[in-house]
Amino acid sequence: MSPVIATILMVAITVVLAGVLYVWASSLAEGNTDGDLTLYVFDAEDAGGDVTTGTDDNLVRVTMTQGSGINWSSVSVKISVNNDAPITCDRDSGDGVDTDCMLVEFGDSSDSEWTIGDGVTIAENGQDLCTAGATCSIEVTITNVREGTTLDESSTVAQ
Repeated sequence: MSPVIATILMVAITVVLAGVLYVWASSLAEGNTDGDLTLYVFDAEDAGGDVTTGTDDNLVRVTMTQGSGINWSSVSVKISVNNDAPITCDRDSGDGVDTDCMLVEFGDSSDSEWTIGDGVTIAENGQDLCTAGATCSIEVTITNVREGTTLDESSTVAQ
């Protein structure tokens, strides 16, 4: 093969690769055109205290450690205990509608947003979700219901 043909082939291959990389990079850039990319990080840990046969045990504490404030009306928190079906936990609104678990806010609870440093204690609410003396594996899923996006999935144990 002559050096001229080899050079032409190398240039052609370089141009094709540059075009492929350009198309790939531009499609990545189009993935977030609204300029509102927010990453959330939550820390889930055992709430402390012993798990009993009662129906009001504190199971997990979840604290936001990174992200912008999100309105509570946009947040859904679900737990799965020992790989059982997920249960939606609600903030105690005093409306008489109860779920098997509830969210008790800590941090700045004077506003309607979950912000960095704020958190919730996930507690049983009339249902014994974690058996006394056992170690319960708890998976917590936090979702932005308005956007339909999962903000965090964490696992911890309650003892």
